[in-house]
Amino acid sequence: MRRIGAVLLALAALAAGAARAQSDRAGDFAYYVAAFSWTPAWCAAEGDARRDARCAPGAGVGWGLHGLWPQHETGWPQWCRTAERDPTRTETAAAGRALFGSAGLAWHQWQKHGRCSGLSARDYFLASARAADLLTIPGEFADPGRPLRIDAGAVEAAFLAANPSLTREMLTVTCRDGAIWEVRLCLTRDLKPRRCGSDMLRDCRLTAARMDSPR
Repeated sequence: MRRIGAVLLALAALAAGAARAQSDRAGDFAYYVAAFSWTPAWCAAEGDARRDARCAPGAGVGWGLHGLWPQHETGWPQWCRTAERDPTRTETAAAGRALFGSAGLAWHQWQKHGRCSGLSARDYFLASARAADLLTIPGEFADPGRPLRIDAGAVEAAFLAANPSLTREMLTVTCRDGAIWEVRLCLTRDLKPRRCGSDMLRDCRLTAARMDSPR
């Protein structure tokens, strides 16, 4: 009986997720989050198993744009239906090379997040490129040169010092599996820095987070 109950709960959760996805409307959101990933952490967690080119020896990839995500003030839309066409294979490959590090990630970001922006695929990728240029990477964390154990608060402080127009409420540092994972910048719909929603203001509090060097 417990197994049947667990299956029923799982099915109910899937149905609720599908219903939510259908109710998420393209263009109905409050602000964006531009997420910048520390690629060596992603490589250790996922990329190595996928044999991703960004994780190969000599690739030298550090910070990279993970995505530009529409947000509600609490929560976020995803997998929205849109009247806009999907990007072509050529457009996806170009966005992958220029922005996301792979065509697969570019396609995924469009499908899960870009459709919810209400923009065309072309304009979503252009907006992502604009967002990617808004954050200055502090020199000491562009390529540390050696693996670090560091206070996540020091990472945030360095990003704020390198971007003096930002405040602590506009930026957050996240961790995963004991490692520095992402820096997330909150932006208005016209890509101006703004305060993050309350569910985004959850900084990593690790005082000895791992930060591996680029491969």
